[in-house]
Amino acid sequence: MTAVSQSPLARAPRGAASGSARGPRRSLLVWIAEHAALVALGVLTIAPIVFVILTSLMSSNQALTASILPRPFDFSNYARVFTELPLAQWFGNSSMYAVLATAFMLVSSVPAAYALAQIKFKGANLIFTVIIVAMLLPPQVTAVPVYVMWSQLHLTGTLWPVILPNLLGDAFSIFLLRQFFMTIPKEYGDAARMDGCSEWGVLWRVVVPMARPGIASAAIFMFFHSWNDYYGPLLYASENQAAWPVAYGLATFRGQHGTDWSMTMAMTVVVMVPVVVIFFFAQKAFVEGIALTGVKG
Repeated sequence: MTAVSQSPLARAPRGAASGSARGPRRSLLVWIAEHAALVALGVLTIAPIVFVILTSLMSSNQALTASILPRPFDFSNYARVFTELPLAQWFGNSSMYAVLATAFMLVSSVPAAYALAQIKFKGANLIFTVIIVAMLLPPQVTAVPVYVMWSQLHLTGTLWPVILPNLLGDAFSIFLLRQFFMTIPKEYGDAARMDGCSEWGVLWRVVVPMARPGIASAAIFMFFHSWNDYYGPLLYASENQAAWPVAYGLATFRGQHGTDWSMTMAMTVVVMVPVVVIFFFAQKAFVEGIALTGVKG
């Protein structure tokens, strides 16, 4: 009488099936344990944004109460911020401020950073030290004499006092771009000079194409700073509502309508949208520029 051979499943121990079932569960628990800190930081980062969006969809009586979800979802707050406030004008002012300030910064700061990083001349280290000091100097220290200067030029009540200074360079942008230009081998510039390029030709034909990530990072920093700037418009444009940017307009609206939190949050979401969209499309260049920025002295 021949013995019937057992199949592999029949010979497998009883705990094998349950062990395989516990495998994915154990992997999930291990993943959560390994990334607990990142998950907690992610929740802390996303929670305020979710709170703002949900509050913007509530009625004024429901906002900041025990209710977490809007009942019902009220989208009229987004229409009210455009009909009851000159939000389109504020957006135009912020766009003009951010675009012009960024363009003026690039025109002035890129050549300055190139000279400090790629050209040897007497006093370069001293100039760079002065730039570091200017970057660390609080703007409140020079607020009074600078305001008097702009008032004598009859430019107060406008955004030009916060736009035009970028034609003289921005200390942080020069510092950032200089550190990035330091990572570009000088041999490329020497080769271009041997071919007959001037310093301007080396800058625009050799250095700028190789430094696009760093330039993009500096431009994004300046654009976000200008879009979110509150102190400058408060100092120079607060007397003229037609010149208010969205950051100052939002702060003023919140102060005057502190009880209408649903409309305040709706305006906050509207103000955040352009910044989020720009960062979403430019994040690759931004991250690459920050990662490749050198730390040479």
